[in-house]
Amino acid sequence: MPDAEDVRRIALSLPDTTEKLAWGMPTFRVAGKMFATLPEDETSMAVRCPREERDELVLAEPEKFWVAGHEAQFAWIRVRLAALDDEEELRDILADSWRQAAPPRLQEAHPRLGVFTAH
Repeated sequence: MPDAEDVRRIALSLPDTTEKLAWGMPTFRVAGKMFATLPEDETSMAVRCPREERDELVLAEPEKFWVAGHEAQFAWIRVRLAALDDEEELRDILADSWRQAAPPRLQEAHPRLGVFTAH
């Protein structure tokens, strides 16, 4: 089962990613744009996710995905780390969020970073 250290390790392995403490929690950014956070007690993470996909994920796998009330108006989704299948799924989710935040020049330079699809 992936944990907060796996999130940190994988996020920081993505191109041009930095970690910054904000709002009392670790956040991960590419080219200055946030793409993941480790909120609360670090048992979940928040990542970028288009709203239409977010709603589908929450309906399909509510034990894994949910939307925090204060994030409902934004294109973010929460992921319960304990509910993830494996580290590969964690990597896919983080890479997809990274691609949504990364500038085109980085996306073009790293086309192998895949797009997440629900397992």
